[in-house]
Amino acid sequence: MKLKKINGSLQEALIANGLTEANELQKETFSTLKSGADCLIIAPNGSGKTTAIVINVIQKLAGSTEESPRALIVVEDKTKVLEMVALFERYGKNSGLEIYGVHDKGDMDYDKNYVSTGIDILIGTPNKLNDMFSTAGYNVNRLRMLILDDADPILKLRHEIKIMRISNSIAKTQRIIFTNVLNERIEILADKMLVEPFEFNFDEEEDDFEEEDTEDETEFEEDEEGLEEE
Repeated sequence: MKLKKINGSLQEALIANGLTEANELQKETFSTLKSGADCLIIAPNGSGKTTAIVINVIQKLAGSTEESPRALIVVEDKTKVLEMVALFERYGKNSGLEIYGVHDKGDMDYDKNYVSTGIDILIGTPNKLNDMFSTAGYNVNRLRMLILDDADPILKLRHEIKIMRISNSIAKTQRIIFTNVLNERIEILADKMLVEPFEFNFDEEEDDFEEEDTEDETEFEEDEEGLEEE
């Protein structure tokens, strides 16, 4: 895969897995994500968002290891956790990075103890990550990336406050939101979570906010008030 100044081992792993050419999203966002800037990336399903996450996290972290997590990735559910862990293991085979996934059905004590032994990349659901970071006292000062994957379905499950609680516990890091639509919920979260973000929109169709959330305006307003309190 041809991307400017891509890590050699990562490039070899991508090619070995059949990824010889970067798509539009991966090309357009690579340099900006590598720079450490906050980003909001809007693209439809099937556009390679998850692959872009994996590529950029490996690119940024490969070559060194630490005991504390350096990348935290929030995903919707157990299935997404397992899918992303598998992608990291495939493309980061020679990176030396330790990847671990947690979800709502996992054993809390086991997960906390495992993370305490030292990992580089932690992938998890909002509920599990919020509980772990609230009770385990992990060192978040070494986190270099906080990423929200497929934000729209996550926010439909009312996880805004949990996500902001995690984000607010981290003093300084690169924050990235990936979403397949841009609606009012996403805009509010991005405004509170991201600092002077770059925005990439690969959705060819005009965003239609009216279809999203009109049936539950009251509940949305309550969630927004909860975010303000946080």
